[in-house]
Amino acid sequence: MAEEKNKKSIISREQASSAEEYSEAVLSVRRVAKVIRGGRRFAFSALVVVGDKKGSIGVALGKSRDVSAAISKALRKARKHMISIPLYKTTIPYAVTGKHSASKVIIRSAAKGTGVIAGGAVRAVMEALGVRDVLSKVIGASNPQNVVKATLHALKKLRSAQQVAQLRGKTVKEIVGDNNVAA
Repeated sequence: MAEEKNKKSIISREQASSAEEYSEAVLSVRRVAKVIRGGRRFAFSALVVVGDKKGSIGVALGKSRDVSAAISKALRKARKHMISIPLYKTTIPYAVTGKHSASKVIIRSAAKGTGVIAGGAVRAVMEALGVRDVLSKVIGASNPQNVVKATLHALKKLRSAQQVAQLRGKTVKEIVGDNNVAA
C-alpha cells in the first residue's frame, strides 16, 4: 500500500515537472575518443539550451558514454542552472555585445514583425528565451559552445527599466520619458 502511494507521488512529480513546458534544443553532439591500451574508447558530449519562452534560459554541456545519456544529463543541468533575462515586449530592451574566446556576438532589438534574424546557436537561444524579433551577428569563431557562451554573456548585461531606475534612484518615467513608459 505504501509502495503504491510512493509510485503515485513519483508519477505526479514527473507530470508536474513536464507540465512546466520548457523549450529544449540540442545544439551539438560531439564524439570524443580516449586512446587506451586496447584501442579507442568513445564518449559523447552534448550542448543543449532550455528555455521557458518567457525570459528564462539555461545552457549546459553533458558528457557520457552514449548520446542519449549525454543529452539527458545536459538537459537536467540546464534546467537546474536557468537564469532570467529582462525582455521588452517581443524583443530585448537595447543592443548588447558579448564575447567569449574567439567568438563575438552582437544582438540588437528589432521592430515587431522582424522575426529572429540569427544563425545557428544564437537562433536556438533566442527562440528558447521567447524573443520573437531580434537582429544578431556572430563575428569570429562560429564554434557553437563559444557562440552560446558569448550570447549568454551579452544577455546577462541586459537590465530592465525598473532595474536601471532603482540603480539610479529615479522613477521609470524619469528614465524612459513621459511618452513611452516601459512597464
